[in-house]
Amino acid sequence: MSFRHFKVPYPVDDRYAKKIAYFSMEFGVHQPLKIYSGGLGFLAGSHMRSAYELRQNMIGIGILWKYGYYDQARNQDQTLQVTWMEKNFSFLEDTGIKFQINVHEHPVWVKAYYLNPETFKTAPLFLLSTDIPENDYVSQTITHRLYDANVATKVAQFILLGVGGAKLVDELNYNPDLYHLNEAHGLSSAFYLYKKYNNNIGEVRKKLVFTTHTPEEAGNEKHDIFLCHKMSYFCGLDVDAVKKLTGNDDNMFNHSLAALRFAKLANGVSQLHGVVSREMWGKYDHICPIISITNAQNWRYWADKQLYKFSEEGNDWGFDDRKKYLKKRAFEIVADQTGKLFDPNVFTIVWARRFAGYKRAGLITSDTERFERLLSDTKFPVQIIWAGKPYPLDYPAISEFNSLVHLSKKYKNVAVLIGYELALSKRMKQAADIWLNNPRVPREASGTSGMTASMNGAVNFSTDDGWIPEFINHGNNGFVVPKADYGKMSVQEQDQYDLDKMYEILENEILPIYYNDHDTWRQITKNGMRDVRFQFESNRMAHEYYELLYK
Repeated sequence: MSFRHFKVPYPVDDRYAKKIAYFSMEFGVHQPLKIYSGGLGFLAGSHMRSAYELRQNMIGIGILWKYGYYDQARNQDQTLQVTWMEKNFSFLEDTGIKFQINVHEHPVWVKAYYLNPETFKTAPLFLLSTDIPENDYVSQTITHRLYDANVATKVAQFILLGVGGAKLVDELNYNPDLYHLNEAHGLSSAFYLYKKYNNNIGEVRKKLVFTTHTPEEAGNEKHDIFLCHKMSYFCGLDVDAVKKLTGNDDNMFNHSLAALRFAKLANGVSQLHGVVSREMWGKYDHICPIISITNAQNWRYWADKQLYKFSEEGNDWGFDDRKKYLKKRAFEIVADQTGKLFDPNVFTIVWARRFAGYKRAGLITSDTERFERLLSDTKFPVQIIWAGKPYPLDYPAISEFNSLVHLSKKYKNVAVLIGYELALSKRMKQAADIWLNNPRVPREASGTSGMTASMNGAVNFSTDDGWIPEFINHGNNGFVVPKADYGKMSVQEQDQYDLDKMYEILENEILPIYYNDHDTWRQITKNGMRDVRFQFESNRMAHEYYELLYK
C-alpha cells in the first residue's frame, strides 16, 4: 500500500471524524512490541485499542526502540540486573518513507515503520527509527534506548518524536485537525509547526492539545535552553526568540510549561490530578485551561472474560473456581522464578508497578515486628508478591528492589519477580486477592494498574490518590486509607500514618472478611469488577478525549 496519502484503513464513526495525530514516547499495545516502560505506555496502548474499537480517525506516532526500555534479569544472588537485548519485529511494515531532520545542526535520516491496525487491534501506529546504515553511529543510537540517561541523547529523542513525528505526518499527507501530545516529550513539534505556519503562534495554538501526567514540578522535564538550541530543538529559532515566544526568561527550558503555553487546551489524568495541576501551574501566566479526563484501561484486552461471565450469571462456584485457577496458573511463574510454591487457597497480596521512591514499594515491610506477625499468622495466612521495573539508573529504586529480594530469602511466602511487562502484569493481577497501592498522596497523577487488577478479580487496597478517590467506596468495592491532612505532616509522619492505617485495615477488616465471610469478599470483588468496567474502561476515556479535549 502507498503511505503517501494516508487514511485510517477502516470506516470512521462520524462522531470521531476529526483527524488526530497522537504523539507518545511509548506505547504498550501488546507484550511482543517492547517499546514501553510503564504506566504512560500502558495508557497509550489502551487508548490506541479503544480508538480502534470506536473507529476513531486517529494515528499514533512513536519511536521504534532497538533495545526497548531494558530487559530485567538477575545477578547470581537474585538481585536486579539490567540487560540490553536487541529487538526484532517481523510484524511491522516498512512504509518506504525516509526523510531527514536536523539534530545538533546535522542532518539525520529517519525511517518510518507501520503497525497495521489488524495486527493487535489498535489505531494505525507509525514508529520512527534512526538505526539505519545512512546514519553515523551516534545518530543511530538516538532510537536505541527508551529514556536514554544521556541528556543530549534524550533531547535528540524529543526532537525525533516531535519534529520527526510532525514531519512524518506531512510525508503521509494526513493533515490532522489536532496534534495531541501525550506528555511533553514531543513538544518540539510546536516549533516545527511554528515554522510551517510562517511564525504564526495563533495557528500553532489552534492545532495543539496536551496531556500532562506529572503532578509534581520536579517530574516535568527541564533542560538547558542553550543545549536545546545547540541540539536544533527549536527548528532554527535563536534563544532570545524562544524565550520571548515561550514567555520564559529562565535558562532552563521547561517543556511542560511551554506545552501549556502553546496548547489551546490541556488535561490532567484524574479529577484530583486536574486540581493539583491547576494549582501547580496556576502561578504562571498565559497557560491554557487544564481540564480532567481520568485515565482508563481497555477492558477487551485486559479483563478475564470468564470471571465476568460467571459474575453476570450469578454462578458463585464457577467464579471462585476460576479465580483459584487464575491464581494457581500465576503461581507457576512464581515457582519457576523463585522456587517457591504458593497456595491458591491463601490470601495473596501483590504490589507490582514501576519502582519509584514515592510509590513506596517496601512500605509494608518498614515495621519489622508487624510484618513478621503478618507473615507468620496461621489463622489468617498471607502470601506477598512484588514485581516491577525501576528505571535502569534510578539507584535508590534499584536498591529498594534488591532489599526486597534479600528480605524474600527469609520467607517461604514472599516472592520478588522480574520482567514486569504486559503479560506478567496481567498474570500478577490474576494472582492477587488484594492489589496493594500506597503512593504518597498527592504524588500519583492517576496510577492505572488497579483498574486492570479489578478486571481480573483483585480487590484494590490503596492510599487515596490518583484515580482512587473517584472509584473506591470503602468496604463495598475496595479498601482505602482515609486521607489525613498530609500538608501538615513531614514525609516521615505521612509514611507512619499510612503504614498504621494500612495494617489496621488489613488486620481488622480485609483478612477477617476474606477468611470468615467469603460471600462478602466475593461481592466486594464483583462490585469492583462492575464499577471499573462502567467507569474506567478506555472506550469511555477515548470518547471523552473527542468530546472534551478535541472539540
